[in-house]
Amino acid sequence: MIGALLARRAIASAFEALNRHDLPAFMSAWHDDGVFVYPGEISVSGTFEGRSAVAKWFKGFLEQYPKIAFDLKDICVRNIGALSGTNVIAAHWDVRLTNRGGREGQNSGVTVITLEGGKVRLVKDFIFDLGENFRLNWSGV
Repeated sequence: MIGALLARRAIASAFEALNRHDLPAFMSAWHDDGVFVYPGEISVSGTFEGRSAVAKWFKGFLEQYPKIAFDLKDICVRNIGALSGTNVIAAHWDVRLTNRGGREGQNSGVTVITLEGGKVRLVKDFIFDLGENFRLNWSGV
């Protein structure tokens, strides 16, 4: 139970860091060889391997969206008793954002996070709307 509370707190802190545009705080939880997978078929979609590639992607994300407001709906933890910091967490969220062109958008998704030793090893985003709204939110990239 304590492991689940710690994992939930860590994930909430990561999303809060994104809302604040605090890239150093967000990246502090990543393994050097962490991997981020972003869905879709746009220029920013793909698999990004290693801390520097992940940091570069999120730097671009924060530049694209001067206003970001993630609202965490649910955080589910696979192993509620894990104290070693090794676990899998699913975070269900809604986001409201404004891109650098002034377009306001919103979306929903689930982020699945694999932690090893208290650090992020793998993150996969599953986003509800990958259609026109998604592409317009990312317009100008």
